[in-house]
Amino acid sequence: MPEITNPIVPGFYADPEARTYEGKHWIYATRSITEYTSQMNLDAFSSTDLIHWNKHEAILEMSDFPWVWRAVWAPTIIENKGKYYLVFASNDIQSNDEIGGLEMAVSDNPAGPFRGYLGKPLIDRFIHSAQPIDAHLFKDDDGTIYLYYGGWGHCNVAKMNEDMTGFVPFENGDTFLSITPEGYVEGPCMIKKGDLYYFMWSMGSWVNGTYRVAYGVSDSPLGPFENKGTILQKQEPIAEGPGHHGYLYLPETDAWIIVYHRRMIGDTDPGSRVLCMDRLHFEDGAIIPITMTNKWHTSD
Repeated sequence: MPEITNPIVPGFYADPEARTYEGKHWIYATRSITEYTSQMNLDAFSSTDLIHWNKHEAILEMSDFPWVWRAVWAPTIIENKGKYYLVFASNDIQSNDEIGGLEMAVSDNPAGPFRGYLGKPLIDRFIHSAQPIDAHLFKDDDGTIYLYYGGWGHCNVAKMNEDMTGFVPFENGDTFLSITPEGYVEGPCMIKKGDLYYFMWSMGSWVNGTYRVAYGVSDSPLGPFENKGTILQKQEPIAEGPGHHGYLYLPETDAWIIVYHRRMIGDTDPGSRVLCMDRLHFEDGAIIPITMTNKWHTSD
């Protein structure tokens, strides 16, 4: 039986978002380079079997974003009405006085090319103290698309409008809600399974082995999300610093897979991150702590 080998692709990549579109599994990732000015595009990978991956290089048309000069990070994507909308972070802005933040691009194809959609950033300022990075798009069963995002220890959620150009207010009149759970640092990710919403996030520091993933559960996509514990963390002798993940669902086997980055134990270069996959298990409304592997079968 073919087996999945971690890392799943060669090279240094991070912050994966994973989706299944048009009969293929897709992973969109940050080019993990320590020098931010060298991070000027995103790569994607596609596969029909989770084992053999085709690389789609430089999926963004960066000439559509002339204000971006560094730190093209953390893509997320959602299909809506036949188009594919991709949000990514730019420029690692440190204040409202800098240009950049979260950018929006669109394509007719999950492979791209993704062209600029707004002519300006989607979010270009700090709201509820959240740095505008690390976006995650989530489509609920009723078709509502939510945007979760935020760094610097703060997480916001907003609801996308129908044409994906901006946001519509919530019932209380606010456009952005702070839903920061205890221990949140960055890297939000949402799964809906049954009637429950499983919200996950990264804790610790992305540059070392303290990086890890925690989760909370709610009956609403807006929370609240109590920290229910760590589900992915350093595991000797396999790897350290696992986090900032996405996921895949295989309906034919009812299997869930976490797609994440991790680093070799003791590697001190912040950019030395690789893409990996492992099984994700749920039990009685909880997520079971994840076991990292070097090799595994999808039937495991």
